[in-house]
Amino acid sequence: MLDVAESPELDERTLIKRAVKRDREAFGALYNKHVSRVYRHIYYMVGNPPEAEDLTAQAFLQAWQAIERYQIRGAPFVSWLMRIAHNLGVSHLRSRKPSTELPETLVDRSREGNPDDVLQRQADGDRVREAILRLREEHRRVIILRFVQDLAYREVAEIVGKSVPAVRVIQHRALNALRKQMQLDEEQRAAANA
Repeated sequence: MLDVAESPELDERTLIKRAVKRDREAFGALYNKHVSRVYRHIYYMVGNPPEAEDLTAQAFLQAWQAIERYQIRGAPFVSWLMRIAHNLGVSHLRSRKPSTELPETLVDRSREGNPDDVLQRQADGDRVREAILRLREEHRRVIILRFVQDLAYREVAEIVGKSVPAVRVIQHRALNALRKQMQLDEEQRAAANA
C-alpha cells in the first residue's frame, strides 16, 4: 500500500489521477488519508459505531465504483467523499427501525478520571448531539461539517452546493436554532425534575 507520508511526491492530485485509472494502491492511499474523517462524520449522524463502520465501508465502495467519473475541479477530494458519506447516512437514518439495544456509550469509563465528571461530559455530549440531530437537515449538515468535521467554509460550501456566504448564513441560523433547542430542552428537564 502506498503511504503518502513516506512519498511526498505522491500528492493527493496524483493519487486521484491514478485512482481514476483504477490504481488500487492509489485509492488505498486516499482511503487511508480520509477514512477517519468520513467515519467521524457518519458516526456523528448515526451514533452507532458498527453502523458507522459499515456505512464508511459502503461510502468508500461507492467512491471506488464511481471514481472514473470523478473530475478534479479545484474542490478537495474529501468534499466528494463527504457528499457520498452524508447521502448514505441520510438514507440509513430514513430506513432505520427503532431499536431497543443498549447504546454503545454505556462503557465503563471509571478509569478515565472522576466517574461523575465522565458521566456528566457524556450526558452533555449526548444532549448536544440529540439537539443537533433535531435541527433541519440543512442546519444539521452545516453544523456537523463545520464543528464535528472541522471543515473550512469553502469545503462545506462545496459539499452542500452553496456559496461560502450562504454557508455562513446557514451556520448562523443553525447555531441560533441549536441554542434555542438546548434552552427548551433544559427548561423541559427542569420542569420534569420540579
